[in-house]
Amino acid sequence: MSNEPITLTADDAEATVLPGNGGRIGGLRVGGTELLRQGERYGCFPMVPWCGRIREGRFRDGAVVHRMPLNSPPHAIHGTARDAAWRTARATADEAVLTYDLTDPWPYSGRVTQVIALTGDALTLTMSVETYESSFPAQIGWHPWFNRTLDGTGVEIAFDPAWQEERGDDHLPTGNRIDPKPGPWDDCFGMPDGVDVTLTWPERLELKVTSREEWVVVYDEQEAAVCVEPQTGPPDGLNTLPRLVTPLEPLEATTTWRWTRL
Repeated sequence: MSNEPITLTADDAEATVLPGNGGRIGGLRVGGTELLRQGERYGCFPMVPWCGRIREGRFRDGAVVHRMPLNSPPHAIHGTARDAAWRTARATADEAVLTYDLTDPWPYSGRVTQVIALTGDALTLTMSVETYESSFPAQIGWHPWFNRTLDGTGVEIAFDPAWQEERGDDHLPTGNRIDPKPGPWDDCFGMPDGVDVTLTWPERLELKVTSREEWVVVYDEQEAAVCVEPQTGPPDGLNTLPRLVTPLEPLEATTTWRWTRL
């Protein structure tokens, strides 16, 4: 199938999926109100095969050091898949399945599959990374840009993390865990019982971002949008907390956004 835009609908919810633009969600409208920041770099993009920054673009796998392009100098950020065209494997009225084959500059072959499923009150995103050859470290995450205001109403962010990863001057975790600090944030937090973050636009909408994963980056330093990013490890995790994808064991993750009208 092609990589043309796909529109999913369920009740009064509508999601636009853009396989040709990094496999991202281009828009999510509930009752006609757009929840995601618009623009070709925004919406919600998959972070794979790594999340956030890799220190100086270098990661080690066994004795081998690999170098990724420094797309956010001096670091490499957010993986390669958001800059690629994905293929549509299947699409129905309320679900799309996309695939992306890992290739240069990523040094390992593998396949990423993303399932985007819409219901009347939720969007569920599921992603897996498989390898048929060498094992390799990888991460999965999502980077949604939620509009800071809906119809003039500003968002409130509520969550209760167990810790915050101390952030160094280079924007990467130092390895120290600290008590969570008040925002604004561009920070990674630990939620061992699973990611659970509530965005509330008073008298408009409540949206809960949940995931079984324990890591979430919250970014709200920008005027137009706030980001709540569930992921399978912290920034620079290919080096500090590698999760191996093996021929027998793919890496899988899921996040759900569930909304309620207020």
